[in-house]
Amino acid sequence: MEVVWKSIKFKYIFACILITFVISCLISIAPMSIDDCKCELNTQENNVHKVHKKSLHRLAVLVPFRDRFEELLIFAPHMKKFLDKQNIDYHIFILNQVDRFRFNRASLINVGFLKVKKEFDYVAIHDVDLLPMNDELIYSFPDKSPYHVSSPELHPRYHYPTFVGGILLIKREHFIKVDGMSNKYWGWGLEDDEFYVRLKEAGLSIVRPQNVSTGTHNTFKHIHDRNYRKRDMVKCYNQREVTRKRDRQTGLHNVAYKELGVIKMTIEDTPLTVLNISLMCDKTSTPWCDCDKVVGSKDGKSKEKKVNKSATGL
Repeated sequence: MEVVWKSIKFKYIFACILITFVISCLISIAPMSIDDCKCELNTQENNVHKVHKKSLHRLAVLVPFRDRFEELLIFAPHMKKFLDKQNIDYHIFILNQVDRFRFNRASLINVGFLKVKKEFDYVAIHDVDLLPMNDELIYSFPDKSPYHVSSPELHPRYHYPTFVGGILLIKREHFIKVDGMSNKYWGWGLEDDEFYVRLKEAGLSIVRPQNVSTGTHNTFKHIHDRNYRKRDMVKCYNQREVTRKRDRQTGLHNVAYKELGVIKMTIEDTPLTVLNISLMCDKTSTPWCDCDKVVGSKDGKSKEKKVNKSATGL
């Protein structure tokens, strides 16, 4: 009897082991459960939502430029990092003035726009020495109105209400509508003020950032050293009088220049296109494109005054 019991007990244990083994095998080869599938799908959906699509519009960053390579070395990688976070479809164009005349920021912008208008939907008129520091500053497509990123409430230096310099986004159609910028502004200053008048006359309001968490001291970084590089603020001939008025003769339609070459370059993984631009000056209408003959002599100041008086009839 004891032998029979031991035999039954052994068979029972063997059967249990066999059944356990079979069940384990079945579980290991069974397909993934429905709950597991839902979990993976949800994870994929979350990842899709986290990846923002590239902008539908292309931005050309137009940077008027001359002899500021040390600033460009800072500007290029900073802007790449800043714009990549916004998934902007952009390219940076350095508008390098190579002629012997005084710097003409507005004409360079006109030339840059003519170069990019077929492939880009909007432009950022961008100073090389002004770096946006707050991610709340958006460079997206300004469909309804020009968007002044560096508004007077945020710019570290200029705070008057009609200021539109520094960084301005404007779409292709609006820039064409106002005939671009005046070509009469050789030297530093006032071309932005004239451009503001063009925008207002065309019925285009200026939109600016709202509810930004930073102020004039920490929204932008201004990297221009005034002691190292002086502003070209000389006024000669009748420049002071003419550049205080709305220019109705020049603009995008008649900017005079030669393109002397296109250079593709990279600064810290930031692709750039450098346009070497030689501007032309009509000295019968803007003789102040070269003030050297007037202000270069010992009595330059007196000569400048005499020229201004004779030109204005005073």
